[in-house]
Amino acid sequence: MGADRLLHLVRAPAAAPAGPLRGHPRPHSRVRLPATPAAGMRRVAVSCSASGSGPADELGMTYKGAGVDIDAGTELVRRIRRLAPGIGGFGGLYPHGDEYLVAGTDGVGTKLKLAFETGIHDTIGIDLVAMSVNDIVTSGAKPLFFLDYYATSKLNVDLAEKVIKGIVDGCQQSDCILLGGETAEMPDFYKEGEYDLSGFAVGAVKKDKVIDGKNIVEGDVLIGLPSSGVHSNGFSLARRVLDKSGLSLTDPLPRNDGVTTTVGEALMAPTVIYVKQVLDIIGKGGVKGLAHITGGGFTDNIPRVFPKGLGAKIVTGSWQVLPVFEWLQQVGKIEDAEMLRTFNMGVGMVLVVSKDAADRILEESSPAYRIGEVIQGEGVQYV
Repeated sequence: MGADRLLHLVRAPAAAPAGPLRGHPRPHSRVRLPATPAAGMRRVAVSCSASGSGPADELGMTYKGAGVDIDAGTELVRRIRRLAPGIGGFGGLYPHGDEYLVAGTDGVGTKLKLAFETGIHDTIGIDLVAMSVNDIVTSGAKPLFFLDYYATSKLNVDLAEKVIKGIVDGCQQSDCILLGGETAEMPDFYKEGEYDLSGFAVGAVKKDKVIDGKNIVEGDVLIGLPSSGVHSNGFSLARRVLDKSGLSLTDPLPRNDGVTTTVGEALMAPTVIYVKQVLDIIGKGGVKGLAHITGGGFTDNIPRVFPKGLGAKIVTGSWQVLPVFEWLQQVGKIEDAEMLRTFNMGVGMVLVVSKDAADRILEESSPAYRIGEVIQGEGVQYV
């Protein structure tokens, strides 16, 4: 049985900023991250190598091996597009007067499993909001409202309240309202104490202000905005690595930057909500396209914003990789190309901007990274 929740909330005060369209082939040459990190958070440095380095690499963990097949998801989207040709972007656009309504929907994947194990339920709602509002802001849309779906076998009111408070927090960070939701009690369907979440966001953008990537040209600059960690993608693989590591969620995360966090805290760090920062940058001009780095990583998400015939050259030594990614790769013996197609690697949003605007945006958006440029040819090259 379901229970509709129509929440008539006053817009909260502003808070401080905090399925791929088409698959793209992985780089033909394998990229290798350096084995020895520098002090503090290491910057990625990737060089190309034509051959493998031994059996250990061949046995490295993969997202597909952990149960998630990105290529299968890409194929499903390709088939659905025959039935609904307008789908496939980060958000769906619906014309309404002189505006587009932009809608997006998402969940938080198996990060929920870690929420159950850590008991951290008050931030998973932030993740839920972030996944949808970060998608729709890539069109330049300001989020207007959010709806959620909360399903469980037996309703634990105190637990559900924690989750929904996190959703409200995420809406405050996005300057939108939680308009309503559905609470579904489904006996025998979920394990005791577990639940599932889905979220739905709707925003609006003037038709003459929409960001659609059509004006992107060769030489435009790619700017990355830092992530807080794994965000809400790649957890099926991350959980496999955790199992292999022998560490518990309460053990300290191995890192060399002098900061102490547990494995659970590092993995459960809430997804950054980029809405206010991105809309502010867009408002000052120079932004031609945006990519939310989720499932598919850089490799699949960045090309989604380009016109046909254009691709990206990514300078892999140009941003900081968080210790959690170093640990995941080392323990899981994960290939560099696999890391770059599974995780955000420390960059959760990529802006495609004009050369003229790049320096200003970098200066005003600190911390931000100049991570590459637009080139001729499709896909992503890592140098």
